[in-house]
Amino acid sequence: MSRFQSRDMPAGLTELIDLALDLRWTWSHGADHLWREIDEEKWDLTRNPWSILQHISVAHLKDLAANPAFVEELRRVSAARAAYVENRGWFHSIYGDAALGGGVAYFSMEFGLSDALPLYAGGLGVLAGDLLKTASDLAIPIIGVGLLYQVGYFRQRIDAEGNQQELYPHNDPGSLPIQPVFNGDGEPLYILIELPGRSLRIMVWQAVVGRTKLYLLDSNDDLNSPADRGITGRLYDASSETRLLQEIVLGVGGWRTIQAVAPEVEVCHLNEGHAAFAVLERARQFMDQSGASFPEALWATRAGNVFTTHTSVATGFDLFPLSVIERYLSCLFGHCHSDEHGFSQMLAMGRADQPDEDDAFNMAFLALRGSLRSFGVSRVHGEVSRRIFQPLFPRWPEIEVPIDHITNGVHIPSWDSESADKIWTTACGKERWREMPDDLPGAIQAQSDEALWEARSASRKRLITRARGRLKRHFSERGLATAAVAESEQVLDPNLLTFGFARRFTEYKRLDLLLQDPDRLAKIVNHPTRPAQFIVAGKAHPADLEGKAVIKRWIATATHPEFRHRLVFLEDYDMALAQELVQGVDVWINTPRRPWEACGTSGMKVLVNGGLNLSELDGWWKEAYSPDVGWSIGDDSTASDLDLDQAEAEELYSVIERAIAPEFYDRDDSGIPRAWLARMRRSMASLTPAYSSNRMLRDYVERAYLPAAEQQRARTRDGGRAATEMYQWAERLRRCQARVHIGETSVSTTEQGWSFLAAVYLDDVKREDVRVELYARSLDDSLPEIVEMTPGKLIVGSGNGYIYLAAIARSRPAEDYTVRIIPSYSGVRVPTEATFILWQK
Repeated sequence: MSRFQSRDMPAGLTELIDLALDLRWTWSHGADHLWREIDEEKWDLTRNPWSILQHISVAHLKDLAANPAFVEELRRVSAARAAYVENRGWFHSIYGDAALGGGVAYFSMEFGLSDALPLYAGGLGVLAGDLLKTASDLAIPIIGVGLLYQVGYFRQRIDAEGNQQELYPHNDPGSLPIQPVFNGDGEPLYILIELPGRSLRIMVWQAVVGRTKLYLLDSNDDLNSPADRGITGRLYDASSETRLLQEIVLGVGGWRTIQAVAPEVEVCHLNEGHAAFAVLERARQFMDQSGASFPEALWATRAGNVFTTHTSVATGFDLFPLSVIERYLSCLFGHCHSDEHGFSQMLAMGRADQPDEDDAFNMAFLALRGSLRSFGVSRVHGEVSRRIFQPLFPRWPEIEVPIDHITNGVHIPSWDSESADKIWTTACGKERWREMPDDLPGAIQAQSDEALWEARSASRKRLITRARGRLKRHFSERGLATAAVAESEQVLDPNLLTFGFARRFTEYKRLDLLLQDPDRLAKIVNHPTRPAQFIVAGKAHPADLEGKAVIKRWIATATHPEFRHRLVFLEDYDMALAQELVQGVDVWINTPRRPWEACGTSGMKVLVNGGLNLSELDGWWKEAYSPDVGWSIGDDSTASDLDLDQAEAEELYSVIERAIAPEFYDRDDSGIPRAWLARMRRSMASLTPAYSSNRMLRDYVERAYLPAAEQQRARTRDGGRAATEMYQWAERLRRCQARVHIGETSVSTTEQGWSFLAAVYLDDVKREDVRVELYARSLDDSLPEIVEMTPGKLIVGSGNGYIYLAAIARSRPAEDYTVRIIPSYSGVRVPTEATFILWQK
């Protein structure tokens, strides 16, 4: 057998190439039977159509081409794919062709679409992959932009002593389901990036994701230096300068790629700050087109930029030495400026407002300041993000820091089991996830207990079978004794309550919480009438010795006689293993340290499969939880980490012993746990639609993409005239703001409530350029009370001073209210673009 090449494909089978290159096969299984017929053994091993084509013989292809039944079925499957691609879809039926006519470019450092394209490390990449798949299903015009890593993230192997070993298999582009992008002359598309002393050549590859495309940038070109060829060598390279170069390639090279393949794009979505240099490149290109200065170009293009942050601690942001940043940016952008003022402003975008001489350049700061709309990934994370970014908005209340939230969601067809798919198809039909799932709750509520329990039991049994197979293979590879390898076929029980948790092993995830009291855990797994079993998986960063130690501890526990048959650790956690786990477990456990879990989408993936959640009240579970759909641990109390860990470990054991296990094993005469199924049905019906990526993308469309596209058009029209006027307004306000002040204020009682008067002196600031407000902090978790004051008579002899007035109900003490002045200009987002604020002294 030799590697497949398109010229080897018989004429009647050419459609196999398009089917294999379209990663829609990762969630649409209509062609699975074709690949199984081509090579059943390789299909069961890889579930990767492109890999099957790489290893098929020309003789076998000719045999298939001579099989009329196979050819006819190939025609039918290809026609179904074409119908899917050509269908106008949900977005166009709701918003029409013009709403996002230019489309959205979605930048991410990693994309988790499939293990056939291993360009991801964890949740950030899987979320990005789910977003592209959902955009395809809903026909939302989104283009992905990422990097083609030569080795990607590491593969995990556990040695005979239980230590994690890291392996880095090579990503050969010829073996991946991607193709080169060609320019208008039919030549491979290359993007050039100016670096100190040389020009970097970036080759562009394309992955097809249904209706959507993902463009991948590759520095591994013979004409680059050996060091530069390695820029896209490894995901999250440990070298700070290589990491910076990766982010230059992603941001600068990515935006140049968009201009080459889809120049009509209007909205740029930054998935984390890694791609923030796209903000600067986009402004630079507008400067070249319009002759605008850098500040004017930024005002023109910022409206079309959207930023999503996933980080819960400030130390998680990418920081680079300012001297290094200045060297690279002066090469990339320095020639755009006739003076140093614009370049200084560019550098200031990544720095604190009062920087130290040696402070670093913060990529998240650049992304936030360069985007008109910014979001966290859950309600709690939005609150945390406002706290983290508060230093960029001095004197502004934390609640007004301009970061909203859109809670993440998951692409349901990528994560549902065959059994769950049958349930949902019966309830809602095949097309349910190509529209908005708002009407699904009633449909799933109508499904019988018997059908739900049969599906749940089948999924659990399938997971146990797969887990045993994995263990047997891993034990053999570790060189364990024959008896131990044989025993792997007896571990776990398909009829027992099954818990699962898998994620990155790092301290804040607290994956050792269940190991706080091994004796207590042993009593749970060996309970005489209500036993439980646990399946654990996950990787530790190669440099995280503490995370590796926790993995080793779990493996040691799993080999202890008390746990050997009811606790397993499955190595090399990847998307395929994640799918098996979320489809099969009865309960998903998540135990992060609050409030460090930005969202935590793993628990969302069990919903569609009838799995339930036992989780810390953090991330998405904080807003999703109610006592009738799952279980929780933790609250908003504060304690030392040690005390909190001990208390919440006790709570975790107690919930399993006293609530979860009794409900799971409480069966009626027909052997069905009615109360469990009632909870399961409520979880499936109410939470699955709410935490699907369909809902998430609708939120982004309505709250980010559509307004961003509209404002981008308005600001760039007529060479950016509106943006220039905004910038001039902001500069006028900045120059004069130091002389604006609030004079004497007074309050009196009226029949209707309070009457406030404030003397405001605006100096050279126009009255319409500011708002004068009464501000009172919220009395609970609601929004603050803000009342606009009305300008009254001119203060005699003041030049530009006015008496401002406001009348409000007497619902709270007058001393709760403070007068303040903030910027005001139509179309400008305050305080994102104008941070000036003045408070009554």
